[in-house]
Amino acid sequence: MTNRERVITSLKHKQPDKVPYNISFTQQAHAKMAAFYGDPDFEEKLGNCSIEMDTKPANSWKEIKKGFWQDQFGVLWDRTLDKDIGVVSNVLITPENIDAYRFPDADDPSRYARYDKLIKENPDKFIVAQLGFSLFERAWALAGMENLFVYMISEPEFVHNLMDKILDFNLKIIKNAARHNIDCIHFGDDWGSQTGLLMGKKLWDEFIRPRIKQLYGEVKKNGKYVSIHSCGDVKELFPDLIECGLDIFNPFQPEVIDVFEAKKQYGNSLTFYGGISTQQTLPYGTVEQVKDEVKRILDVVGPWGTESI
Repeated sequence: MTNRERVITSLKHKQPDKVPYNISFTQQAHAKMAAFYGDPDFEEKLGNCSIEMDTKPANSWKEIKKGFWQDQFGVLWDRTLDKDIGVVSNVLITPENIDAYRFPDADDPSRYARYDKLIKENPDKFIVAQLGFSLFERAWALAGMENLFVYMISEPEFVHNLMDKILDFNLKIIKNAARHNIDCIHFGDDWGSQTGLLMGKKLWDEFIRPRIKQLYGEVKKNGKYVSIHSCGDVKELFPDLIECGLDIFNPFQPEVIDVFEAKKQYGNSLTFYGGISTQQTLPYGTVEQVKDEVKRILDVVGPWGTESI
């Protein structure tokens, strides 16, 4: 089997010849690994099953001052502490100025300029277009997280308006990306904390569910698979996500989700991507502890075609 065939076999809930996997790194971890191996391209030799392609335009990040970066939306990120993502340092959209704000151009050809070349060079890989900060995260990045939670109660029409604008932007991205020979669109949208949903189920149902149903529906209409990364304890959403058309759930944190129980309940509908502890075992465990956890996940969850590590 090729790596692409392994992933698709798992998505069909059948057993591949081996469990597909993908290993990625933070910027700091990548730099350490590259230094350790003396090879900046070491990641290409890991045998990863997928290729992840961005949907951002060329030159989408600008360093405004040392450690502070502005994204394509105009959001300013302080990366003096968190070097991978950063901390939002400005508020761009309010109820008073939302109609004046202009979203970036979703049709900018530089967003998709590398797609055909990467697809041609990787015929054996599962090809994924990434759409990070896809709805809730984009809304709080633009309006401020605390502000957004308050607005959900005090100014719900503003939140609906903001999320509709984000939805329209992302629908264009999906349509453009899906014109290429990709396999999947991967959304990023963290809804959970360690103890449950950040906004609660009622507000998730009101503001998020109807819009992700449209997003996932557009992906499916174009014949692609749907993947979501959502950190935290969001297991109460699994039935809704399945109904909306989700195929792949990540990161599947064992600290907050019983991976074996989830597999038993939802393994016929979802493929779980993850399952290895990124909060305990990977950062703090010994080599043997990491090996043991991977083997345990493979032995119990992997054989039924519901797992991708």
